[in-house]
Amino acid sequence: MTATEHSIEVVRAAARAASDKLAQDLIALDVSDRLAITDIFFIASASTERQVNAIVDGIEDELHKFGMRPVRREGRSGGRWVLLDYADIVVHVQHEEDRIFYALERLYADCPVVDLQLAASDPSLRQADGPQESVDAE
Repeated sequence: MTATEHSIEVVRAAARAASDKLAQDLIALDVSDRLAITDIFFIASASTERQVNAIVDGIEDELHKFGMRPVRREGRSGGRWVLLDYADIVVHVQHEEDRIFYALERLYADCPVVDLQLAASDPSLRQADGPQESVDAE
């Protein structure tokens, strides 16, 4: 099983919104084979709590244009790790220190990476340590 085209389209919109708010180390993992509850985990980080919340605002505003609202939102008041559950995708925006500590990408390292189709020169893109399988909607 792989992520649906709709999930990939939504995560790409979320990634564009996060990038516009200067999120760092953007990565989307196709967790559909490992988790029955969602298709994609989208992870982004920021250096301050204020920036975490600004990224979350940007993502929510963008996905609202798709008629989507999160079914669940966690961590907004602390601004350290905000989780937005959109059912098909789950967005994790973390303070960079929390991201290093919890290392979600290590837990799901065997999951394919979704091509976010952001410009290759975009500094927000995660620099991979080596070749990784990519999931594309085509």
